[in-house]
Amino acid sequence: MGNIIEIKDGKILQKGIPVLKNVNVEIRSDEFVYLIGKTGSGKSSLLKTLYGELTLDEGSGKVAGFNIVTLRRKEIPKLRRSLGIVFQDFQLLTDRSVLKNLLFVMGASGWKDKKLMISRAEEVLTMVGLRGKGNSMPFALSGGEQQRVSIARALLNRPKLILADEPTGNLDPETSGEIMELLIAVAKEQGATVLMATHDMSMVEKFPGRILKVEEGTVREINTMHKFDPFTQFSAE
Repeated sequence: MGNIIEIKDGKILQKGIPVLKNVNVEIRSDEFVYLIGKTGSGKSSLLKTLYGELTLDEGSGKVAGFNIVTLRRKEIPKLRRSLGIVFQDFQLLTDRSVLKNLLFVMGASGWKDKKLMISRAEEVLTMVGLRGKGNSMPFALSGGEQQRVSIARALLNRPKLILADEPTGNLDPETSGEIMELLIAVAKEQGATVLMATHDMSMVEKFPGRILKVEEGTVREINTMHKFDPFTQFSAE
């Protein structure tokens, strides 16, 4: 398996201020990887760089086959079509049904055939356990169900890479566990890599994976949880 994410000697600025530097990250096409760190440490900035919202100001970087250093603005939608992005706050359109949320995203990413669009939307809703919920409005769903819709939306274009930014941050522990199980299951079924930013160490302990930690302005790998005491070395703000 090759690398789906590869950054060498990367530097990321936000509003002209360095957020991360000396970033060296390699993630293979078959991994579930956690990105941990305190609030404000730069986790979201790294994810935004991977999906083209922020630029990589120094170094080299490739994501899903795209060179994110030379990436032009008009190429960003194409990059994002090859990714699945799951946000903490769901980011669903509240003025339309679940199905229409999915169809809107598909239309924006180049789908044309309405019959195929509806078929794929229903397929991903079934995949995340929401069969028959297409006509429901987002506000009528629980937080866990809304996040399942968000995951379904991320799967529409059969991405090889799913970026999840605190996907369990607004959920209770039981629902968080269900969402984690779902993410792991769909990643395996779809053959997708998952990079998940989180500060929920209970999820990291319950669902072990490779761990990258953002601290002191860079990214370091933590080899095993046995060498990592979250109570002394890590605290979420």
